[in-house]
Amino acid sequence: MSTAAAAPGESRVSPLAGKPAPASVLTDIPRLLAAYASERPDPTVRAERVTFGTSGHRGTSLERSFNEWHVLAITQAICEYRAGAGITGPLFIGIDTHALSQPAFESALEVLAANGVETVVSAGGEFTPTPVISHAILGWNKGRSSALADGIVVTPSHNPPDNGGFKYNPPNGGPADSNVTGGIEARANALIEAGLAGVRRVPFGQARRAATTRERDYMTDYVADLGHVVDLESVRAAGIRMGVDPLGGAGVHYWARIAEHYRLDLTVVSEQVDPTFLFMTVDWDGRIRMDPSSRWAMQRLIALKDRYDVAFGCDTDHDRHGIVAPSVGLMPANHFLSVSIDHLFRNRPAWRADAAVGKTVVSSALIDRLAKSLGRRLYEVPVGFKWFVDGLLDGSLGFGGEESAGATFLRRDGTVWTTDKDGIVAALLAAEVTARSGRDPGECYRALTEVLGAPSTDRRDAPANAEQRARLAKLTAREVTGTQLAGESIASIVERAPGNGAAIGGIKVVAASGWFAARPSGTEAIYKLYAESFKGEEHLKLVLDDGQKLVDSALGA
Repeated sequence: MSTAAAAPGESRVSPLAGKPAPASVLTDIPRLLAAYASERPDPTVRAERVTFGTSGHRGTSLERSFNEWHVLAITQAICEYRAGAGITGPLFIGIDTHALSQPAFESALEVLAANGVETVVSAGGEFTPTPVISHAILGWNKGRSSALADGIVVTPSHNPPDNGGFKYNPPNGGPADSNVTGGIEARANALIEAGLAGVRRVPFGQARRAATTRERDYMTDYVADLGHVVDLESVRAAGIRMGVDPLGGAGVHYWARIAEHYRLDLTVVSEQVDPTFLFMTVDWDGRIRMDPSSRWAMQRLIALKDRYDVAFGCDTDHDRHGIVAPSVGLMPANHFLSVSIDHLFRNRPAWRADAAVGKTVVSSALIDRLAKSLGRRLYEVPVGFKWFVDGLLDGSLGFGGEESAGATFLRRDGTVWTTDKDGIVAALLAAEVTARSGRDPGECYRALTEVLGAPSTDRRDAPANAEQRARLAKLTAREVTGTQLAGESIASIVERAPGNGAAIGGIKVVAASGWFAARPSGTEAIYKLYAESFKGEEHLKLVLDDGQKLVDSALGA
């Protein structure tokens, strides 16, 4: 069976994949930091402009796509957005362990202090996972109608060591939607075009000492609340032996505190932090990437398979999870999402009876079958965690998950936990599943497939020029002229997500035993073809082949 962690096109896999990172692929950190401070973006070059994707602005100072000017301009734009939106409460800010995160944090604080924004930083300079910032925002705003808080997380997620990233979370605690980020992006680019005229800034030392800057022990608050979302008492009582590899990420010091607070048999296999991430094994394309769903990148985590009842790791900002079960090794993301949904909706009696199951359009159709078997509404949305925020806030959505190993879910009492992805609670849920079911998550998945069917999944990259990619992003159902998919009648052609009617930025074609979805790449001359079959590997290949033919025909390729 193909796995969700498979690389796009096995023929493109680097000979370094899965091997310890050699010195030749390590980032030159002094050069990276020097470029952050000295390089200036050219606003006439598209790749050097501020661009908010599904989760903030990302880039590298080595290519002038993420440097001091970007951060100063984005932060000023956020300050102006807050003022215009009447957001007057504290701004919670956190950083991960990427080399560019610390200087970007310093740049941001210089602007926040100059604009008089009350800014809450982590006590003692501790790294702060993305879900912890979401948790802090929601905790402050609970019961308030004014002086609401928002937040910034300085992280490029699991991206390579030479990357930097900058995310804004409004008062709902989740990723900002495009209405917000579009305005911030436009204003930031205007500030860069003006040579940063209009950016208010004070020296970092002054910003750190400012009356508006204060510290908070994010870790203690978050850890103490975890028992309200995961049944850690059952984990402790069952004596579940857990191993965790923080992958040198923002939660590196959280795990020992969690083990101590809840008296868990949890071993942290490494607390090493190194901005080159030299302890990683190389990902499929020969680059270092802290992707917990990649079997090449997760060789160190996979090595824990036979040492613990369950093992897990999280990416650099700890919003994604990777689960290793003794029965199967590293679980494909869709497999664990399915197990999580089945377990949660059977073991959370306080959740609303109408709480729905949230998934993205490229997540497994096994989740569709599972939701139906549980008697739960399926909420299918475009790619992007922002689509789950409102449902998580009001409890109408019990779980939201993406095929890229990101998920969160409600507290045990049915109220909101986080509205951003939380790799920590997803990982701990794997231990709860093991404790309460008596089986590891891999065994639980196998049991599910015996009843609902076992899907095979894969992804293919197909060539597409800029014009074709632009057309694919706006493709309509009537432009897909075929009637058959891998020997079955096409049941539906989707251009808008069934859950919320939002455009999916591509096309999804569904038949009884399989489906494919095509989405354009934003950075390469390709489109991405996701596919799944419930009839095995040969049928899956037919789905991919037919899918590519249908899309190419519609694009005139």
